[in-house]
This record gives sequence, C-alpha cells and structure tokens, in this order.
Amino acid sequence: MRSVTYSMGVSLDGYIVGPDGTFDWTAPDDEVFRFWIDEIRGVGVHLLGRRLYETMLYWETADQDPSLDDSAREWIALWNPLPKVVFSTTLSTVQGHARLASGSLAEEIERLRAEPGDGEIAIGGATLAAEAAASGLIDEYRVVVHPVLVGGGIPFFPRDERRVDLALVETRTFASGVHYLRYRVTR
Repeated sequence: MRSVTYSMGVSLDGYIVGPDGTFDWTAPDDEVFRFWIDEIRGVGVHLLGRRLYETMLYWETADQDPSLDDSAREWIALWNPLPKVVFSTTLSTVQGHARLASGSLAEEIERLRAEPGDGEIAIGGATLAAEAAASGLIDEYRVVVHPVLVGGGIPFFPRDERRVDLALVETRTFASGVHYLRYRVTR
C-alpha cells in the first residue's frame, strides 16, 4: 500500500509560515535544494491545499526563464508532470497536471491507495496535513528544520493534535544548519 507522507520546511519553533505570512527563511541553498529534488523522485502524487498550490504555480512557467540553473530545471522536469490533487473550496479550475479533488481528503487517499501506481502520496500544506493527521492518515512526517525562530504563524503540527507515537527513521544535517528528521508513525 502506498504511504502518505507530510514533508515541509519548518522553523525551529515549529512554523511553516511566520506571523507576517512569509517563509523566505525556507529558501534552500544548493545542498538542501538537491535534497528536495531527490525527495520528489519518490512521490507518485502530491496532494495540496489551495495556498501551497498557488505558491507552486510559479514552477508551471519557470522553465521559460533562461537564467535558471540546472538544478531548477531538474526540479521543473520532475514537478510539472507529477500528478497533483488540489483541495479547495474557492478554486474552480487548476493548471498543469493538477485536478481539483472530487471527494473528501480521506476518500481521495483511499482511492489513491487502491489504484495501482508507484511512489508515495505526499501531502503539502499545514491545513490539509492537519485534516489527514486527525483522521490517522499520515504514515510519515518529514520535517526539514531551519535554524530560525519566527515567533508564530502557521504551525507544522496542528495544536490540537492527538498523541501520535513515532519512530525515527532517518536524520540528516546540512552544512547550512538545516536538519532533516524523518519519522514513521507507529501503529
């Protein structure tokens, strides 16, 4: 069965977006960007909330920028054809290899797990991940911790999260001081 993973950059104090709505502190250096490229190779479908979908739309046309480096072009070659499911109550259309979710998050995950296919079911966006976590649908948490305290904003983990026991599967430290923590949910 395909695993459901939740992976995003987070401040040391636990936020994916600061109180001012920015996340510029998550801009990856070359080493961290290479990590994200390698991570996306293992994804079969990406589930996104509206805000993250709109942020990632940049990549749909970024390949037209002649100043992009090879790593950015490699990311585009992996990200753009990747199937995406967008959960939104305000969008009526989406672009690229995306479709609007036709069912609830639990129904979509159940359907995707039942379909033949390779790669993980990745969840992006704290609101969507909180819904998946509340339903016990997340198999792995992958936290990319940035060495910054932002003092508030949108938390990586929902504040009303139920207890979830985790097993540490992998860690990595980058030269920039960023740390990667990969935990599998123990059931």
